[in-house]
Amino acid sequence: MKCVSHQQAVQLLHNKFIVVLGDSIQRSVYKDLVLLLQKEKYLSSSQLKRKGEMSFEQDCLVEGGCLDRMHNGIEYREVRQFQSAHHLVRFYFVTRIYSRYMQSILEDFRRGLKPDVVIVNSCVWDISRYMSNWIVDYQEHLKKFFEELHGILPDKTLIIWNVTMPLGQKIKGGFLVPEINHKASHLRQDVIEANFYSGTLANSYGMDVLDLHFQFRFSLQHRTRDGVHWNAIAHRKITSLLLQHSAQAWGVILPCPVATVECHQSKGNSDRYKEEFFSDALSVGYLSFENSQPQSNCRKAAGAYRSAPQPQYHLPVHRTKRRKNRNGYNFRPSYHFEPYYEPYYEHHHQYVMRSRHTRYHYAPYTQQRPSHYAHHGHYY
Repeated sequence: MKCVSHQQAVQLLHNKFIVVLGDSIQRSVYKDLVLLLQKEKYLSSSQLKRKGEMSFEQDCLVEGGCLDRMHNGIEYREVRQFQSAHHLVRFYFVTRIYSRYMQSILEDFRRGLKPDVVIVNSCVWDISRYMSNWIVDYQEHLKKFFEELHGILPDKTLIIWNVTMPLGQKIKGGFLVPEINHKASHLRQDVIEANFYSGTLANSYGMDVLDLHFQFRFSLQHRTRDGVHWNAIAHRKITSLLLQHSAQAWGVILPCPVATVECHQSKGNSDRYKEEFFSDALSVGYLSFENSQPQSNCRKAAGAYRSAPQPQYHLPVHRTKRRKNRNGYNFRPSYHFEPYYEPYYEHHHQYVMRSRHTRYHYAPYTQQRPSHYAHHGHYY
């Protein structure tokens, strides 16, 4: 994965209004984005766990949280906002995709400033806290939400539906109150079914779909012990996926930061990290959450040792061949792990990352894509 740097995030979201809607995982998505807009640092474990605090990294609590009664009920509210000279990021905690509270949020959009990017997900609370037969109820509320959102926001707004991430076999969390403990055993299967409905419906309404369940299916070691939430590494990956998706939707090229950052490590340290280039696991001491300069920026991804330059347009999957590096690990070139970035091939995966429409984005400080992209309805 190509991590997006602090400087790239600042430039890409220059003069942009971003809204994040959803549960506690979406709150951490908001927090990681706010942090990356200010510094090259990862979230700490305490920052990931806290909710409703008065301030997080120069943001402010607008409504709910510790300003009101803290609880784990469906009526819990938390609205946060971060504002700088050139960025505005807002978060709304929601427990249902469509409700009276969601209607009030949509009314904020109707009467106030229209967001440039909306990142939204709501699933686990919807299918566990309201009705036993959740399928019809969830589908109806998704339709109402997408219809109203589509009618309120302009076409230039980038709406990204985040498909719910995989749950563990044994789960526990604030939403899992004693009254619904009997649902815990099959909730992970319910999430997969709900993801199909939400992803299909979002696609039919012209929304962009980011399938985080697919993206993290082999990264389960980054899920926390409660079986629901994820660590700082996973959330930085989510942020990078969202920003890369936004860049492609706007026609902006984001150079890979690992190719421009020099790495100064002793021979002993470099030997200790060899396996990490070819696996998703992290060794002990790889990352300190309190380290203001994450070591990940000093590393190269799998396949980056090749002297040949990376192709600008990735090859189809069937053309790639397995290679064996000097340590004996079998791996494919880095472009194999992004089979959906194929601008000239229409047969790509339906529910991973893609842009539905060509969007125009003025960014004088970045390199623009070639003009022939304007003739395509998508970039993949």
